[in-house]
Amino acid sequence: MRAGGGAASGALVLICHCLLLGSLGLRSAGAQDGNGCGHSLLTPHSGTLSSKNYPGTYPNHTMCCWRLQAPPGSSLLLAFGDVDLEPSEHCAHSSLLLADPQTGTAYGPYCRNSVPSAPLLVTNSSTVTVLFNSTSHRSGRGLLVSYATSQHPDLISCLVRGTHYTQEYISVYCPAGCKDIHGDIWGNPSQGYRDTSVLCKAAVHAGVIADELGGQVTLSREKGITLYESAFANGLRSKRGSLSEKRLVFHKACDDVLEVVTFNASSWWHEVDVLGQDRAWVAERAALSTTGHSWAAEPGAKAAWLELDLGTRRNVTGIITKGSSEQHDYYVTSYHVSSSRDRKNWRPYRGSSGQEDKVFEGNADSHGEVSNAFIPPIVARYIRVTPQSWHQRVALKVALLGCQLARVRIPRPYVPSVPKEVLEATSHPASRTPIPGIALDPEKAGSTLLVMLLIGGFVLLCSCLLLLAFLCHRKRKSAVELNCGITKGYPKLESSQVCSLQSLPAPSLASFPMAPTPGDLSWTHSPEYTEPDLVQVNPSSQTGPSTFKPLLEEGYTLPLVLNHYDVPGKQNEYAEPLPPEPEYAMPFSEPEPAGMHRSTCIITGPAGCSPVQYQVPALRPGELPAAVEGTGTPCSEGSRGWPRHCPLAHVYHEAL
Repeated sequence: MRAGGGAASGALVLICHCLLLGSLGLRSAGAQDGNGCGHSLLTPHSGTLSSKNYPGTYPNHTMCCWRLQAPPGSSLLLAFGDVDLEPSEHCAHSSLLLADPQTGTAYGPYCRNSVPSAPLLVTNSSTVTVLFNSTSHRSGRGLLVSYATSQHPDLISCLVRGTHYTQEYISVYCPAGCKDIHGDIWGNPSQGYRDTSVLCKAAVHAGVIADELGGQVTLSREKGITLYESAFANGLRSKRGSLSEKRLVFHKACDDVLEVVTFNASSWWHEVDVLGQDRAWVAERAALSTTGHSWAAEPGAKAAWLELDLGTRRNVTGIITKGSSEQHDYYVTSYHVSSSRDRKNWRPYRGSSGQEDKVFEGNADSHGEVSNAFIPPIVARYIRVTPQSWHQRVALKVALLGCQLARVRIPRPYVPSVPKEVLEATSHPASRTPIPGIALDPEKAGSTLLVMLLIGGFVLLCSCLLLLAFLCHRKRKSAVELNCGITKGYPKLESSQVCSLQSLPAPSLASFPMAPTPGDLSWTHSPEYTEPDLVQVNPSSQTGPSTFKPLLEEGYTLPLVLNHYDVPGKQNEYAEPLPPEPEYAMPFSEPEPAGMHRSTCIITGPAGCSPVQYQVPALRPGELPAAVEGTGTPCSEGSRGWPRHCPLAHVYHEAL
């Protein structure tokens, strides 16, 4: 940017002329003069100015002078939105020049071939004069400049869009006067706005700021949606937009739908249609959530109004209006709003200007919703809507936006009570407020808290390790007891005994049917019974687990499986109890014929074992022993002596 010495003599003449205009009457906070001025809104804290016909081509041989004045003690910041003036040598044909009349410093002149080097100009003065001059030219959109005081270093231009940012959260200051600047917006306050929308204009549409004031805007860039619906709000009509990568969502803390206790109206319409049916357009039909027709004033009534009682004082930040319904084309196009705390004294809403009653733009059809924001908000219990213009008939549905009043209590400083006989100076600095019962040093509080968290985490970790070790030890002990105690065919041993076959008592082995040995003819396999896992000599004295089928009321549902061979379905899941009769059926006995008699067979076992003696059935007439059948000769002579010499070769009759 260039200051002072580079200005042309013609520019100095124009500055002198502009200063002369200022001395003649342009001494307000913001003023303009000339035939080349376009849309301008100048306030003490912010504003926007543009050339005539912007963004179209500015006219020939025009001039405009703006005098900007900030409050005392502050300086001005200028944001260059657009400077598109036809290029020429030293910007002689069309130019933009800024000057500080207090210090005599000049910035410029600027045109297309000499643009500002930065989008934001920081001055050290509270007064700046802006001069625009044009001669004969063929092209150029003109200029658009915004300004604010030095308290808002995050000032942006009215032309900044959401696509100019990449961060997720955005906080900027929008100047006053962006509502009527050319730029499109897509979306509505409930859905959000397409990220290609002009940011400050979308903020006015959402009701975050007032166009006549400007203000700080906080928003976030979130995931885009497929379709953005159009809406009319705060005097702006948004467009219907398609899918976008990101969308702009403005943050408003007090924007809830308030509950209305009662509706009152100056009058209501009692309609009788052509079929003779009655329809009452009473005040209760004015709730926005109701279906069907709305409230309507009596035909011919003057100064009709609708009153809403909120029950208690609320912070009211906005209003939503709607027409009658789709079947009837009745709606209000403009209205006033007034408020009261006692229903006696009514105060009209005048907005930020505070000079004239504000006229709100209403609906353009009978079924669409229109939103308007109250900036600053209204604090009242009763809200009255007074229609000023309408279509065919006064008909209205209303909803109010806002929140509860935040009760702010000023905290009382704590004054410690010191006994009169003890007068000691405290060691705390005067800037710290002591808390009764708690003595904390703010500088050491963070490290103390970290140490406490580390100690607590260490104790918790040790507890978990001890618990895990205890559970593992208990599980291992249970497994050892199960292997030693639930061995198939053996009783549970004491902990002092060794888990081996040699340590098992002999009597318990006799009670279990063992595998057959050569010569043991009494063993047979019965498919009707399954070997019990544990067998006691006396079942009535059994204290360990039983393999007999439990009763249904005992709640047992799972079969007992001790190894991977004992699978349900391979054999019977439970062993049935032994009947009181002998376990094996006795063979049918036939009367022995005359002349037949039994013989006694003695089996001699290994050395050291006592011989086994049992009765062998006598042979039938003509029947030979097994040894004789194979060889054809008896083992020994004599009719009774052969069993003694061939004890293992014998034949007996099996049961039928």
